[in-house]
Amino acid sequence: MKTINLRIHLAIILITVLFASCSTKRDLSFFQDLADSPNGTLPTLAHTNMICPETDLIITVSSNVPEATADFNLPYINPATPGSTEVTRQPQLKPYSVDNKGNIDFPKLGTIHVAGMTTYELKDYLEKEISKYVKDPIVSVSLSGYRIVVMGEVRAPQTITTSADRFSVLDALAEAGDLTDYALRDNILILRRTADDQIEYHRVNLHDSKITQEPCFWLQNNDIILVSPNRVKEDNSKYNQNNAYKLSVISTIVGMSSAVISLIIAFGVK
Repeated sequence: MKTINLRIHLAIILITVLFASCSTKRDLSFFQDLADSPNGTLPTLAHTNMICPETDLIITVSSNVPEATADFNLPYINPATPGSTEVTRQPQLKPYSVDNKGNIDFPKLGTIHVAGMTTYELKDYLEKEISKYVKDPIVSVSLSGYRIVVMGEVRAPQTITTSADRFSVLDALAEAGDLTDYALRDNILILRRTADDQIEYHRVNLHDSKITQEPCFWLQNNDIILVSPNRVKEDNSKYNQNNAYKLSVISTIVGMSSAVISLIIAFGVK
């Protein structure tokens, strides 16, 4: 009877493993709803990268008379780190740091609230204000870089810094080395800080091509992407934890038994 029960248990385990393996292979592909479509078009939401708090901006001001706009530019800095031998690197303009309230301190113009603006809107605003002092100023505004965190079941969890105008969830996952085979692809969690310092979250399904229409498909500064493990990884983890616990208990019992036997032998010898 024990032999029959053991065979039944082994068969159940084997079937479970086979089904889990098939499920895992099927779940690895993206955009499964397009499997039977050789070509087409994926719609996306209109997206313009807004300036967010705790972002760095590169702003330059020029005109036909360089001396007239000199006071509107921050000084150049040497990007080489202290102690570095890279003394010949090209100096760069010091970036404007947007504080946690969304403001920058601009020469002569004072404090400007830039959070929520696009780089183009800020460019137009600065040209209008600076034209009060300088004839026909030319302003350039660009993002120095914004920060995306990718964690969980990816091959290379990391913090990504990018200055791209558009950076999507797929870009971030590719930068992190792609998902592992154990990643839960239909429940990617994205955390995003709001203007009132709250944390909102969105879930996206990489099996569904409609992800390109989600408001969080295009990432923002300080977004966090969390990739959860699938059932196979969770089951393996539980199995390993249970085995580790059993091994610890057995080791403890063996250790205690050895100590007791040693005491018995010692008293027996006396």
